[in-house]
Amino acid sequence: MKLTQMLTRKLTSFWLLSLVAVACIFLLTASLSFVQLTYKFQQQKVDEIQSLLGQHSAQQLSQPHELSQWLPQILQAFQTQNFVLYEGEQRVYHYQAEVQHLSSVSYQRNLLTPANYSMELTLPKPFLLHDISMYEVILLLVGLIATALLVMWGYRWLALELEGVEDLAKRSHLILSDDYDKALAETGHGRPRMINRALTKMLLELDDAEKQRARFDQFIRSNTFLDPETGIGNQLFLKNRLDALSNDAGMLAPGVLYLLEMADLDLLQQDLGEEPVNEMLGQVIAAIGQVLDGQANSIFSRRSQNQFALVVPQISLQDTEKLANKLLKVCQAQLSDELLKQQDFFHIGVAYFKVGDNKTQLVEEAEMALRAAQFQGSSNWFMYDKGAVDEGFAKGSVRWRSFLEYALVNKRVVAFSQPVVDSDMQTHHLEVSSRLRDNQGTLVRATLFLPMAIKCGLTPQIERQVIETVLFDLLNASKDGMSYSINLSLDTLTSRAFVRWLRTTLLEYRHLTSRLIFEINEDIIVNHTESLKGTLDMINKMGARLCVDRVGLQVVSTQYIKTCQIDLIKLHRSIVSQIHLRQENQLFVRSLIGGLYRTEVQVFAEGVDVFEEWQTLKILGVSAAQGSLFSDPVEEI
Repeated sequence: MKLTQMLTRKLTSFWLLSLVAVACIFLLTASLSFVQLTYKFQQQKVDEIQSLLGQHSAQQLSQPHELSQWLPQILQAFQTQNFVLYEGEQRVYHYQAEVQHLSSVSYQRNLLTPANYSMELTLPKPFLLHDISMYEVILLLVGLIATALLVMWGYRWLALELEGVEDLAKRSHLILSDDYDKALAETGHGRPRMINRALTKMLLELDDAEKQRARFDQFIRSNTFLDPETGIGNQLFLKNRLDALSNDAGMLAPGVLYLLEMADLDLLQQDLGEEPVNEMLGQVIAAIGQVLDGQANSIFSRRSQNQFALVVPQISLQDTEKLANKLLKVCQAQLSDELLKQQDFFHIGVAYFKVGDNKTQLVEEAEMALRAAQFQGSSNWFMYDKGAVDEGFAKGSVRWRSFLEYALVNKRVVAFSQPVVDSDMQTHHLEVSSRLRDNQGTLVRATLFLPMAIKCGLTPQIERQVIETVLFDLLNASKDGMSYSINLSLDTLTSRAFVRWLRTTLLEYRHLTSRLIFEINEDIIVNHTESLKGTLDMINKMGARLCVDRVGLQVVSTQYIKTCQIDLIKLHRSIVSQIHLRQENQLFVRSLIGGLYRTEVQVFAEGVDVFEEWQTLKILGVSAAQGSLFSDPVEEI
């Protein structure tokens, strides 16, 4: 762009100098032509006087008194300053004007007839003869002003045309840099206008094509994992999410599985018609969705025509019973007058699970609980094995708050790191997670304390200590320029005090921010884009990178990647698990990567446990991955 502007300035200056040079040459030529023309006119006057005297005889020329009667008027008309007529060397007649000019030209001519007569004629210089009048001065000024205006107009016109070329060059540079949004915004006044309009039209069509591609990709993912009638997850969706919550050792965190069944839904449709039943079904699903909004990472899917599954991780046994009562209540509230007669319609089977429980056994327990609820004869819920409570999760809220505050005050937040490995088996960066150390020196995993920290409003303080550990200890100690990623929660990102602290800290450690990556859940980005846009822009401007993790946990549009200027995205473990055996998950990844075409966003994966998964991910175009295949989280000393 600088080269284009420099060439434009040189071309404009060359054009102006050329025009000035042409004007100077034109004026010089005109001046010389004027001088030559005036000399020629004066010589013609001398020739006329010579011819006029040559027509008289020697006798007439020898009588001065006769010459005095007519010759002075002619000489005066020719503005003669001095005139002398000679016969041989003898002066015959002399004339001298009253007003003499300082600059004059003398001519000596011999008269052809009669012989032996000659004359000497003195005239003022020809270009001094003309007295310039006010009219001529005005005319000259008008001409000069018109010329100057024409030159200025030509200069501005050329500058404007060349500026239009610069606009086209700028837009072309943005297009070559794959920055289509800025190129579309830079409509400018490109010249030629036809090319500028053509670029705008092509960019608009490309933008529309990308949106259509995003919608098409979302459609593909939706038809893979969503139920077409209700818009919630299908049975495959549920299977993937349960796989993500478990591994070979069993469930990774405590929680609950609800199985909700509507008795004889197909017969009810035949009796009342599909429209009222479908309307009721939509209302029930919407009401359940509102209840689950307050439960982080909850799962809602359809197992069959009349059976639905709800999975809520990180929930206590007491809250499980409250949630079951609430679900049953909101479901019954959606029944219309015609359906209120159905007293035995909603049944919920509840199976509470703890860490290490078998996934298959969990589903069987939930089905047994559902059958027990149906045997009771009316709309109700039944829980299987109430004693299955994780001991660490059974602490009361007061005890949890005391423990969390103690850990924060005494700096008991312990950082663990897990490498993210690229296709060359080189560490791209290290993801930092946290655990808390209690009085006995036991490490409390994040799956236990984070839900309680969210309830107590202490998440920003915990994540602040993690950032301080990374900035003050890990980055300063690292000699190889390694980057570190840190997870941020919604409470942290919406905390004004934390955002102010983060801005100040990143400014202070500006030389280290390029090695920081902040990870945010896709669910947070999608549902809170407007409120978080300012904070995310601040992080980008400070030089840190943004990563969206848990991608694929829900089917959403990827438009947020451009809106929030995301650098990395990380596939959820439910998509990665056994991807070499699941064509639908491979289709999901292909669709996602295809939607990121012409962007610099890198796609990573988490939860890679076997070599076949990593091989498949590399073939699909995933750049890097993390998981037990490479390394488990390691405590940072």
